[in-house]
Amino acid sequence: MLNLRHLCAKNFFMKNTVILFVALLSLIISCNENNKPKPVKQEETISISVPLFNSDSAYFFVKMQTDFGPRVPNTEAHNKCAQFLQTQLEKYCDKVFVQPFVTHTFDGTKINCKNIIGSFALENPKRILLASHWDSRPFADSDPNPANRDKPIDGANDGASGVGVLLEIARQLKEINPEIGVDIIFFDAEDWGTRSGNNESGDWWCLGSQHWAKNPHIANYKADFGILLDMVGAPNAKFYQEEISMHFASQIVAKVWSKAYQLGYKDYFINTGSNAITDDHLYVNRIAKIPMINIIHQDNTTGTGFVSTWHTLQDNISNIDKHTLFVVGTTVLSVVND
Repeated sequence: MLNLRHLCAKNFFMKNTVILFVALLSLIISCNENNKPKPVKQEETISISVPLFNSDSAYFFVKMQTDFGPRVPNTEAHNKCAQFLQTQLEKYCDKVFVQPFVTHTFDGTKINCKNIIGSFALENPKRILLASHWDSRPFADSDPNPANRDKPIDGANDGASGVGVLLEIARQLKEINPEIGVDIIFFDAEDWGTRSGNNESGDWWCLGSQHWAKNPHIANYKADFGILLDMVGAPNAKFYQEEISMHFASQIVAKVWSKAYQLGYKDYFINTGSNAITDDHLYVNRIAKIPMINIIHQDNTTGTGFVSTWHTLQDNISNIDKHTLFVVGTTVLSVVND
């Protein structure tokens, strides 16, 4: 377990018109020397707000989740992690909502689930929705070893990484006390979709976001826009502009990618379109009518369209990269602060 006594806790925002490279270098020295952003030409000067996102803290939150074991609904690990997430959000947020629900999976399994929501500034009608799923895949159906394909996965990247980033953002927002309203939602039952090669029809993925979109935690809930994080912890991750995000919320894609470029993260946030992904943002867009984008790591060289550890037993804490967490967390927190 990492020691949190040395996490940066003061001076949460710097805003100066300076050479971007110098501003970023000063930020990293003050908080985490291992998280070095990509430099830009020294003659380029812009005015940006750079929040102090701590990657050690985000990594700690990822590891805490995986330490429970696979977070598959109806298991003790799932129950323990739900309590951990609720407790952490209660430390940081103004109010926490827990939304229990019961549903059935594609294979007929009855599962007991919880969406967990933490809110800041509930009285403010201007709101941003941040989300990730917190459950993990019940079977490693893409594992190269057939003997592993019925085993549940840790889901360090596929689930826990996004949650870890958002918990650190919540920790920072408590100190920043943002003027805008922010809601952080951890969706359950995202990853019990059909097995690889099974073409059974139906909306079997993203059961938690489907439930929330039809039954929001607050009646008539609205947000200006939303950002979904999924698989944001692999080394050297590439985040392309996903097709569903572009269809429903191209202006939000432009806003987020522009901020990432200002911060020097163009090697992570790629200004190129990519395949449509059935993910939680689809149902938030389609049912709740909230424009939401998906920051998700895609890789067309692996044969699955995703990072090589996707839905395998290798999706564990050893394949989580602190700098990728830093890049995503700093970008999203900067967007919230705009």
